[in-house]
Amino acid sequence: MKEPIDIFTRVPSGAGEQQAIQVNRRTFLARSGVGLGSTALASLLARDGNAELPRASAAAGDAVQHGGLPGFPHFAPRAKRVIFLCMAGGPTHLETFDYKPVLAKMDGQPMPDSFTKGQPIAQLQGQELKCLGPMTKFRKYGENGQEISDFLPWHSKLADDICIIRSMVTEQINHDPAHTFMNTGTATSGRPSMGAWINYGLGNASENLPGFIVMTSVGGRNPQPIASRQWSAGFLPGRFQGVEFSSSGDPVHYVRNPAGVSRGQQRELVTAIERLNRHRNQDVANPDIDTRIASYEMAFQMQTSVPELMDVSDEPADVLEMYGAQPGDGSFASNCLLARRLAERDVRFIHLYHRGWDHHGGLLKYMDTCCGLTDKPTWALLTDLKQRGMLDETLVIWGGEFGRTPMFQGKGGAGRDHHIKGFSMWMAGGGIKGGITYGATDDLGYHAAQDVVHVRDLHATMLHLLGIDHSKFHVNFQGLDLGLTGVLPARVVKPILA
Repeated sequence: MKEPIDIFTRVPSGAGEQQAIQVNRRTFLARSGVGLGSTALASLLARDGNAELPRASAAAGDAVQHGGLPGFPHFAPRAKRVIFLCMAGGPTHLETFDYKPVLAKMDGQPMPDSFTKGQPIAQLQGQELKCLGPMTKFRKYGENGQEISDFLPWHSKLADDICIIRSMVTEQINHDPAHTFMNTGTATSGRPSMGAWINYGLGNASENLPGFIVMTSVGGRNPQPIASRQWSAGFLPGRFQGVEFSSSGDPVHYVRNPAGVSRGQQRELVTAIERLNRHRNQDVANPDIDTRIASYEMAFQMQTSVPELMDVSDEPADVLEMYGAQPGDGSFASNCLLARRLAERDVRFIHLYHRGWDHHGGLLKYMDTCCGLTDKPTWALLTDLKQRGMLDETLVIWGGEFGRTPMFQGKGGAGRDHHIKGFSMWMAGGGIKGGITYGATDDLGYHAAQDVVHVRDLHATMLHLLGIDHSKFHVNFQGLDLGLTGVLPARVVKPILA
C-alpha cells in the first residue's frame, strides 16, 4: 500500500508560494540517507503492510503493541516460550527413536503389499519395495527405559527429560508443503505460522527484540531450501512475522548505523517517521500503518539489543565447550547457544532449522554427519536451560516435517524415502511429562497404530501449554474462521502433560 503523505518544502524565490509535494513514505525513508532505510526494514521485518488485517480482529489486534489480545491467555500457562528445533529434511524415526525388531528380521525381504497398497509414496512409487532394517543399535536409557539409537549418544542423557512421541502423522509428503503444514497447520501458502499466531495472541514479551526469531544451519545430505514464508504472519498484522537472524556475520543486515550517524540522530529520524505515520493515520485509520510504526521502533531498538545479544564474551568457557559453539560460525551449536540467550531475553518463539536430513541415500554417512552436528548441542541446550531454572517454563520441540520409509531406497548407499503415516518427535520442559514414550507405529514402522498424534494435535497441545484454548483462537478471514489448528478436530494430548 503506497498512500502518499504531504511534505511541504520551500521552493526557490520567484517560483511561487509554498508548494505541496507528494512523497511516498518508502521513498522518503529510502532517500533520507540515515540509518535503517527501506532496504534494512525490508530485511528486518519483510512485511511492510502488504496484507490487510481482517476487520473482525482489527480493534483487538491493534489495541496494544506488546500485550496480546484482550482475555489472553485463557488460563494459567505452563510455558512462557517455545524453542522449536526443526530437523529439516525429515529425520528417520527408524534410526532415532523407534526400534523395530520385526523390521530387522525382514531386512531385504519384499515389503508386504498390505502395508503400502494405495498409500502415498514419494520417490519409491512404482518401484519394487524391499524392507530396510534398522541400521544402528538401540539401547534403553533412563528410569523408564526410553529406547534411543546409538546415533544419538547425547540424547541418551536426556531420557528422563524428553517425551518421545512415536505416532506422529502429517498430510504432505514433499518438503516445502510439509514444512508449510507443520508451520501453519495447512498446506495453503500465505497463512500465519506458529510463532506469528502465538505472538498475536499473547503479545511480544520482549521490549527490544522481535517476539519471533528464526535461525538456520546446514550440514548433511541435500539441504532443502527453507522459504521465508515459512515464518510469515500471513493475514495477521505484519509485526508478528518471524525475523530471520543470519548465523554468521551481522545477524541482521543494516542493523548498525552508518559511519558518522549517532544514535541520537537515528532516534530523531525514527521519531519523525513515526509522527508522519501517525499524522496520516488520523485520516485513514489503517492498521497497517500501526504495524509500520511498531516495525520502525523495533528496528531502532534492535540496533542496541542485537549486538549485545551476539556478543558472547560474557559466556564462560565451559558453557561454550558444552555446546561445542564457535561464535559466528553459523553452526547449529552456536544457534542453540543463541536460542538460550534469546530465551533469557523473553523472545517468545525461537525456531532453529538444521538443513541436511533428506537421506534418500548414504543414510549411515549422513546420519553420522547430522547427528554429529546436532546431538550434543541439543543436549547442551536442554541441560543449560535446566541448570538455569528455565526448562520448566520453556517448551522445547524436536522433529522434522515428516519421517522416512521402512523400505530401502538406494541412491549412494542405503537410504529411505519420505514418509507421513508414522514418525517420531519429542517434547520437553514447559509442562511436558519427561521420561515417557507416547504412541506407537506398527511392527514395520509404517503406520501410526496407537495413540495417533496429528500435527494439529501437536499445535493444540503447544497452545494449551502457553495458556491458549485452540478452539477459541481464530480470526475471520475471507468469510472463514481460521486458526492454527484449522477447522478439523484437534485435541490436546493430555497424557503427555505433567
